[in-house]
Amino acid sequence: MAEQKIFAGPRIRRIRNGLELTQAAMAAEIGVSASYLNLIERNQRPLTVQLLLKLAATYDLDLEALKGEAAGDQTALKEVFADPLLTGELPGNEELYEIAEAAPNASSGILKLYRAYRESQDRLSDLSTLLAQEGHDTGVATKHLPSDEVRELFENRPYCFPWIEDAVQDFIPERTYGPELWVFLLDWLRKNHNITVQKLPVHVMPQHLRRFDKHTLRLFISDRLSPVEQLYELAAEVTLLAFPQAIQEELNLLTLSSDETHRLVRNELTRYAALAMLMPYGAFLRATKTLKSDVSALAARFGVSFERAAMRMTTLNRPNQAGLPFFLMEVDHAGNILRRSGVKGYPKARFGGSCPKLPVYQALIQPRQIQLDLVETADSTEFFVLTRSVDGPQPALGEHIRRTALLLGCAAEHLSETIYGEHLDEGKEPIPTGTSCRLCERQGCLSRAEAPITRPLGLDEMTTGLSVFDFN
Repeated sequence: MAEQKIFAGPRIRRIRNGLELTQAAMAAEIGVSASYLNLIERNQRPLTVQLLLKLAATYDLDLEALKGEAAGDQTALKEVFADPLLTGELPGNEELYEIAEAAPNASSGILKLYRAYRESQDRLSDLSTLLAQEGHDTGVATKHLPSDEVRELFENRPYCFPWIEDAVQDFIPERTYGPELWVFLLDWLRKNHNITVQKLPVHVMPQHLRRFDKHTLRLFISDRLSPVEQLYELAAEVTLLAFPQAIQEELNLLTLSSDETHRLVRNELTRYAALAMLMPYGAFLRATKTLKSDVSALAARFGVSFERAAMRMTTLNRPNQAGLPFFLMEVDHAGNILRRSGVKGYPKARFGGSCPKLPVYQALIQPRQIQLDLVETADSTEFFVLTRSVDGPQPALGEHIRRTALLLGCAAEHLSETIYGEHLDEGKEPIPTGTSCRLCERQGCLSRAEAPITRPLGLDEMTTGLSVFDFN
């Protein structure tokens, strides 16, 4: 059997220094030459299993102590150097391992400093949010990834793009939805660009949902997707070819900081155009009034998924052609907020989205069930919210299903204009919520996950509150 070899020179050197031994003294005690030990400490010779056992027996060492934590520190350091503040400074994996292995104390210090930096950034962000809610412009700007910039852009402005809406309205024949739209788009691609469409099984195209091969002029769509989501991907491809000018006009109206941000926003506008193609603005607005904003009925009428119909509800903001002011949030099992958008900009300052009491988090344990609730924010504003889980693409064998939850909300004053006013239990008390635990001053909350930054914690040893973060 081949002998296992381990390179752990810096750890051996730290052990020797801790024992206050010279290289010659340690070499004599473990039965090797001083020059050989010197090579070991410089990682130019391996530690064999026999030598490890000799070290453990001679100095009463735990062999686990010789394994070190370099791999774990390497992963943590990789996260540090991936921070936008250090863009372009990320060392290779080998260099990170050398830092963690050769200088563990320095590595630990870097990690502690980074955690302190992140904590201070989080607190600064919380304070900035709090001051902004009170009408104070802090002027605080933090360095974001391009994806963060794009997310903030679509959270803070109306999610409606008139140039695209006009282009789509002129392109789609009236009353062309679902299967009829599929046939129309296939025919348009073939006649205008000689492009054919082919569906592929997961094992043939395991990492893509849609891929265009410009050499063979074939568009491949994955069988992972349901028929309605395949139609959405087909529409997204047509959008790139049919509406480049409309998308560029919308881009010209936005202030973007980098080429990467520009590409991400272009992709988002492409997706928006696909959504508009599946549910043309005028027809969809009329249907929302006829069906009283019943998302399930709208999805059935236009041959789309519940998720796409809910997203379209947040886009109805054209002058003199506006629908109800719905906003939408999507979360996953880990509590990550994946998407926030609204007809007039997501109401983050009042509604937030990070409160653990929001019913959207319960939707994940009740798959595909629609739940209606009233929620009340810290300033006593009430919203009605519709929550439901949605499943992602069909997983391959051995993969876990991607399940997220949607929250579609609207000011409670509009409840009577929707079908949901007829189904919400009369007299049902609203759920008291906050923007986030750090900014929430509601006392006696069973769901509190963090201490508020605006109040001192209650440290009375004679009482036990509902949370370890109870405050005075």
